[in-house]
Amino acid sequence: MTLTVNVHEAKTHLSKLLEQAHAGQESILAKAGKPYARLMPLAPTPARRQPGRLAGQGSVEFTRSPLSL
Repeated sequence: MTLTVNVHEAKTHLSKLLEQAHAGQESILAKAGKPYARLMPLAPTPARRQPGRLAGQGSVEFTRSPLSL
């Protein structure tokens, strides 16, 4: 459910609105009764790739040289 809050109320309760956004609630900030901005949670950042993460977990057998194929 989206919550609509006027700018003055948002200034007064910014910490509460931030906690709600962190919990997944979206808020619309209104100025003079018109939507002005949207406060919403950030998308999760993908995990960074780590080179060598699977090192030593697999094996490759070379029974013939590539030139003999």
